[in-house]
Amino acid sequence: MGFDRIVNMILRRLLMRAVNSGVDAGINALARRGGGKRDSRASSEEEAERARIRAIRQERRAQRQARPDED
Repeated sequence: MGFDRIVNMILRRLLMRAVNSGVDAGINALARRGGGKRDSRASSEEEAERARIRAIRQERRAQRQARPDED
């Protein structure tokens, strides 16, 4: 086996490890960015806001249905 083939094998192995660690770091960064647990207080505030908006929409729908048809 020639020296150049040995060097290529070693370089290929090092490059593969570097790429794998880079991919792992990127996946971990994405997981931390969007997949973590949310603050329970923030999520309850968001849920309260959604409920308020839902109630407003339901009231508007009820008002539209209660009006006589205008043709």
